[in-house]
Amino acid sequence: MEDLRGIQQMAEQLGITQRTIRFYEDKGLIEPQRAGTTRVYTKREFARMQLILRGKSLGFSLRDIKDFLDLYDHDPAHIEQTHLLQTRVSDRITELEEQQRAIIQTLAELRLIERMALDRIRAVEG
Repeated sequence: MEDLRGIQQMAEQLGITQRTIRFYEDKGLIEPQRAGTTRVYTKREFARMQLILRGKSLGFSLRDIKDFLDLYDHDPAHIEQTHLLQTRVSDRITELEEQQRAIIQTLAELRLIERMALDRIRAVEG
């Protein structure tokens, strides 16, 4: 028999809330089976949730994650999926490098302002 989990067990094992799981279900990223009104999650859904959470932690959009998961289901050799992954990862690296440059510039400006403020305080307080 396939390894099945209820929503509470799934949430606990993933370290997320049940609401988070239902959110991704509503977005069509996971499709639990139903036993009456109870959601039942397979190993496949658990693995998909792990991929979703990993993708979100790396800053990918839900659309990127959905595209990636959809290809996984339709490309048994995972060639298209790997090409898409490489492209999206490359784009994300570029985006993060641009943010890093902006953060470095902002920190330099803030340090200058802080230094000027401290110099003024010292001059006034004597």
